[in-house]
Amino acid sequence: MSVAKPVIACLIVIGNEVLSGRTQDANLQYLAKALNVVGIRLMEARVIPDVEETIVATLNECRARFDYVFTTGGIGPTHDDITAACVAKAFGVRLVRHPEAEARLLRHYKPEDVNPQRLRMADTPEGAELVDNPVSSAPGFRIGNVIVLAGVPRIMQAMFEGYRHKLTGGAPMLSRTVVSLVPEGKMAAKAAAAQAAHPATEIGSYPFVRDGKLGVSLVVRGTDAVQLAAATEAIKDAIRSEGGEPVEEG
Repeated sequence: MSVAKPVIACLIVIGNEVLSGRTQDANLQYLAKALNVVGIRLMEARVIPDVEETIVATLNECRARFDYVFTTGGIGPTHDDITAACVAKAFGVRLVRHPEAEARLLRHYKPEDVNPQRLRMADTPEGAELVDNPVSSAPGFRIGNVIVLAGVPRIMQAMFEGYRHKLTGGAPMLSRTVVSLVPEGKMAAKAAAAQAAHPATEIGSYPFVRDGKLGVSLVVRGTDAVQLAAATEAIKDAIRSEGGEPVEEG
Protein backbone atom coordinates (compact mmCIF):
# COMPACT_ATOMS: atom_id res chain seq x y z
CA MET A 1 0.00 0.00 0.00
CA SER A 2 1.47 3.34 -1.01
CA VAL A 3 1.78 6.07 1.57
CA ALA A 4 0.69 9.54 0.53
CA LYS A 5 3.47 12.09 0.54
CA PRO A 6 3.09 14.46 3.49
CA VAL A 7 2.36 18.12 2.86
CA ILE A 8 5.16 20.09 4.50
CA ALA A 9 5.72 23.72 5.43
CA CYS A 10 8.36 26.08 6.72
CA LEU A 11 7.97 29.21 8.83
CA ILE A 12 10.29 32.18 8.35
CA VAL A 13 10.16 34.64 11.24
CA ILE A 14 11.50 37.97 10.01
CA GLY A 15 12.65 40.67 12.39
CA ASN A 16 15.67 42.07 14.19
CA GLU A 17 13.49 42.55 17.26
CA VAL A 18 13.11 38.77 17.64
CA LEU A 19 16.82 38.12 17.22
CA SER A 20 17.70 40.84 19.73
CA GLY A 21 15.45 39.28 22.35
CA ARG A 22 13.25 42.38 22.65
CA THR A 23 10.30 40.49 21.18
CA GLN A 24 9.48 36.87 21.97
CA ASP A 25 8.05 34.97 19.03
CA ALA A 26 4.60 33.60 19.82
CA ASN A 27 3.64 32.49 16.32
CA LEU A 28 5.59 29.24 15.89
CA GLN A 29 3.61 27.14 18.35
CA TYR A 30 0.28 28.46 17.10
CA LEU A 31 1.07 27.82 13.44
CA ALA A 32 2.51 24.36 14.09
CA LYS A 33 -0.69 23.26 15.84
CA ALA A 34 -3.06 24.99 13.43
CA LEU A 35 -1.33 23.60 10.35
CA ASN A 36 -1.40 20.10 11.75
CA VAL A 37 -5.20 20.28 11.97
CA VAL A 38 -5.40 20.81 8.21
CA GLY A 39 -2.85 18.10 7.48
CA ILE A 40 0.22 20.26 6.92
CA ARG A 41 3.39 19.44 8.84
CA LEU A 42 5.59 22.31 9.92
CA MET A 43 9.03 20.81 9.35
CA GLU A 44 11.31 23.80 9.80
CA ALA A 45 11.37 27.30 11.27
CA ARG A 46 13.96 30.01 10.79
CA VAL A 47 14.43 33.39 12.45
CA ILE A 48 16.20 35.87 10.19
CA PRO A 49 17.05 39.60 10.31
CA ASP A 50 15.58 42.50 8.33
CA VAL A 51 18.30 42.15 5.70
CA GLU A 52 17.27 42.04 2.06
CA GLU A 53 19.89 39.56 0.89
CA THR A 54 19.09 37.16 3.73
CA ILE A 55 15.34 37.35 3.24
CA VAL A 56 15.53 36.81 -0.52
CA ALA A 57 17.97 33.91 -0.27
CA THR A 58 15.99 32.23 2.52
CA LEU A 59 12.71 32.59 0.63
CA ASN A 60 14.13 31.12 -2.56
CA GLU A 61 15.71 28.20 -0.74
CA CYS A 62 12.61 27.38 1.30
CA ARG A 63 9.99 27.80 -1.40
CA ALA A 64 11.88 25.26 -3.50
CA ARG A 65 11.91 22.70 -0.65
CA PHE A 66 8.51 23.04 0.98
CA ASP A 67 4.91 22.89 -0.18
CA TYR A 68 4.12 26.05 1.80
CA VAL A 69 6.29 28.80 3.20
CA PHE A 70 4.80 31.14 5.80
CA THR A 71 6.46 34.37 6.81
CA THR A 72 5.64 36.56 9.80
CA GLY A 73 6.79 40.11 10.35
CA GLY A 74 8.06 42.98 8.28
CA ILE A 75 4.86 44.17 6.57
CA GLY A 76 4.17 47.28 8.64
CA PRO A 77 4.63 50.96 7.73
CA THR A 78 8.19 51.61 8.94
CA HIS A 79 11.47 51.77 7.04
CA ASP A 80 12.59 48.34 8.26
CA ASP A 81 9.40 46.63 7.05
CA ILE A 82 10.89 45.23 3.85
CA THR A 83 9.28 41.81 3.57
CA ALA A 84 6.96 42.66 0.66
CA ALA A 85 9.79 44.15 -1.41
CA CYS A 86 11.99 41.14 -0.67
CA VAL A 87 9.29 38.67 -1.68
CA ALA A 88 8.83 40.56 -4.95
CA LYS A 89 12.58 40.38 -5.57
CA ALA A 90 12.68 36.66 -4.75
CA PHE A 91 9.95 36.00 -7.34
CA GLY A 92 11.43 38.40 -9.87
CA VAL A 93 8.33 40.59 -10.11
CA ARG A 94 7.59 44.26 -9.45
CA LEU A 95 6.40 45.64 -6.14
CA VAL A 96 3.17 47.45 -6.96
CA ARG A 97 0.42 49.33 -5.16
CA HIS A 98 -2.49 46.88 -4.84
CA PRO A 99 -5.70 48.87 -5.47
CA GLU A 100 -7.90 46.78 -3.17
CA ALA A 101 -5.33 46.86 -0.38
CA GLU A 102 -5.11 50.62 -0.73
CA ALA A 103 -8.91 50.94 -0.66
CA ARG A 104 -9.06 48.93 2.56
CA LEU A 105 -6.50 51.17 4.22
CA LEU A 106 -8.32 54.32 3.10
CA ARG A 107 -11.54 52.97 4.59
CA HIS A 108 -9.80 52.03 7.83
CA TYR A 109 -7.98 55.31 8.55
CA LYS A 110 -9.44 58.76 8.96
CA PRO A 111 -8.35 61.03 6.09
CA GLU A 112 -6.12 63.06 8.40
CA ASP A 113 -4.35 59.87 9.52
CA VAL A 114 -3.45 58.71 6.01
CA ASN A 115 0.21 59.17 5.15
CA PRO A 116 2.69 57.66 2.64
CA GLN A 117 4.14 55.37 5.30
CA ARG A 118 0.80 53.74 6.05
CA LEU A 119 -0.02 53.41 2.36
CA ARG A 120 3.20 51.40 1.94
CA MET A 121 1.26 48.56 3.52
CA ALA A 122 -0.75 48.33 0.29
CA ASP A 123 2.37 47.47 -1.73
CA THR A 124 2.52 43.80 -2.78
CA PRO A 125 4.36 41.73 -5.37
CA GLU A 126 2.66 41.97 -8.74
CA GLY A 127 0.10 39.18 -9.11
CA ALA A 128 -0.19 38.48 -5.37
CA GLU A 129 -3.47 37.41 -3.76
CA LEU A 130 -4.50 39.35 -0.66
CA VAL A 131 -4.79 37.67 2.73
CA ASP A 132 -7.50 39.45 4.73
CA ASN A 133 -6.68 41.21 7.98
CA PRO A 134 -9.88 41.57 10.02
CA VAL A 135 -8.08 43.25 12.92
CA SER A 136 -6.26 46.24 11.44
CA SER A 137 -7.15 46.07 7.71
CA ALA A 138 -3.58 46.04 6.35
CA PRO A 139 -3.60 42.76 4.43
CA GLY A 140 -1.00 40.10 3.99
CA PHE A 141 -0.64 38.32 0.67
CA ARG A 142 0.15 35.08 -1.09
CA ILE A 143 2.28 34.57 -4.15
CA GLY A 144 3.12 31.08 -5.35
CA ASN A 145 3.53 28.90 -2.27
CA VAL A 146 4.60 31.80 -0.05
CA ILE A 147 2.05 33.22 2.40
CA VAL A 148 3.01 36.48 4.11
CA LEU A 149 1.40 37.25 7.48
CA ALA A 150 1.75 39.94 10.11
CA GLY A 151 4.11 39.48 13.04
CA VAL A 152 1.73 40.63 15.79
CA PRO A 153 0.29 37.34 17.12
CA ARG A 154 -3.34 38.45 17.41
CA ILE A 155 -3.31 39.79 13.86
CA MET A 156 -1.38 36.84 12.47
CA GLN A 157 -3.83 34.38 14.00
CA ALA A 158 -6.85 36.22 12.61
CA MET A 159 -5.26 36.33 9.16
CA PHE A 160 -4.42 32.63 9.25
CA GLU A 161 -7.87 31.59 10.45
CA GLY A 162 -9.47 33.48 7.59
CA TYR A 163 -7.17 31.87 5.04
CA ARG A 164 -6.77 28.30 6.29
CA HIS A 165 -9.68 26.97 4.20
CA LYS A 166 -7.64 27.73 1.08
CA LEU A 167 -4.79 25.45 2.16
CA THR A 168 -4.54 21.91 0.81
CA GLY A 169 -3.24 19.43 3.34
CA GLY A 170 -2.86 15.70 3.76
CA ALA A 171 -3.82 13.44 6.63
CA PRO A 172 -3.64 15.20 10.03
CA MET A 173 -0.83 14.12 12.33
CA LEU A 174 -2.10 12.17 15.34
CA SER A 175 -0.19 11.83 18.60
CA ARG A 176 -0.22 9.91 21.87
CA THR A 177 1.95 10.61 24.91
CA VAL A 178 3.13 8.01 27.39
CA VAL A 179 4.79 9.18 30.62
CA SER A 180 6.93 7.16 33.00
CA LEU A 181 9.29 7.70 35.93
CA VAL A 182 11.83 5.42 34.27
CA PRO A 183 14.82 7.67 33.41
CA GLU A 184 15.39 8.42 29.75
CA GLY A 185 18.80 6.77 29.76
CA LYS A 186 17.27 3.40 30.74
CA MET A 187 14.61 3.74 28.05
CA ALA A 188 16.83 4.91 25.21
CA ALA A 189 17.68 1.54 23.65
CA LYS A 190 14.14 0.19 23.85
CA ALA A 191 12.66 3.42 22.51
CA ALA A 192 15.04 3.12 19.56
CA ALA A 193 13.94 -0.48 19.03
CA ALA A 194 10.28 0.54 19.10
CA GLN A 195 11.01 3.23 16.54
CA ALA A 196 12.78 0.76 14.28
CA ALA A 197 9.87 -1.67 14.56
CA HIS A 198 7.30 1.02 13.71
CA PRO A 199 8.87 3.16 10.96
CA ALA A 200 5.53 4.70 9.94
CA THR A 201 5.49 6.59 13.24
CA GLU A 202 7.79 9.07 14.94
CA ILE A 203 8.77 8.50 18.56
CA GLY A 204 10.18 11.47 20.46
CA SER A 205 11.77 11.25 23.92
CA TYR A 206 11.51 14.20 26.32
CA PRO A 207 13.05 13.89 29.81
CA PHE A 208 11.75 15.75 32.86
CA VAL A 209 12.20 16.06 36.61
CA ARG A 210 9.11 15.90 38.85
CA ASP A 211 9.32 16.03 42.64
CA GLY A 212 13.01 15.33 42.38
CA LYS A 213 12.51 12.19 40.27
CA LEU A 214 13.72 11.69 36.71
CA GLY A 215 11.20 10.60 34.12
CA VAL A 216 10.48 10.71 30.43
CA SER A 217 7.59 11.56 28.14
CA LEU A 218 7.54 9.45 25.00
CA VAL A 219 5.46 11.04 22.26
CA VAL A 220 4.32 8.85 19.38
CA ARG A 221 3.17 10.62 16.22
CA GLY A 222 1.76 9.37 12.95
CA THR A 223 -1.08 9.69 10.46
CA ASP A 224 -2.41 6.13 10.77
CA ALA A 225 -4.37 5.41 13.96
CA VAL A 226 -3.73 1.65 13.85
CA GLN A 227 0.03 2.01 13.48
CA LEU A 228 0.00 4.72 16.12
CA ALA A 229 -1.74 2.39 18.57
CA ALA A 230 0.73 -0.42 17.88
CA ALA A 231 3.73 1.82 18.46
CA THR A 232 2.17 3.19 21.64
CA GLU A 233 1.64 -0.32 23.02
CA ALA A 234 5.26 -1.15 22.21
CA ILE A 235 6.38 1.85 24.24
CA LYS A 236 4.18 0.83 27.16
CA ASP A 237 5.60 -2.70 27.06
CA ALA A 238 9.13 -1.29 27.02
CA ILE A 239 8.41 0.83 30.09
CA ARG A 240 6.97 -2.15 31.97
CA SER A 241 10.02 -4.23 31.11
CA GLU A 242 12.13 -1.63 32.94
CA GLY A 243 9.93 -1.84 36.02
CA GLY A 244 8.00 1.33 35.29
CA GLU A 245 4.30 2.05 35.05
CA PRO A 246 3.25 3.75 31.79
CA VAL A 247 0.68 6.52 32.09
CA GLU A 248 -0.93 7.85 28.94
CA GLU A 249 -1.64 11.56 29.00
CA GLY A 250 -4.29 13.27 26.93
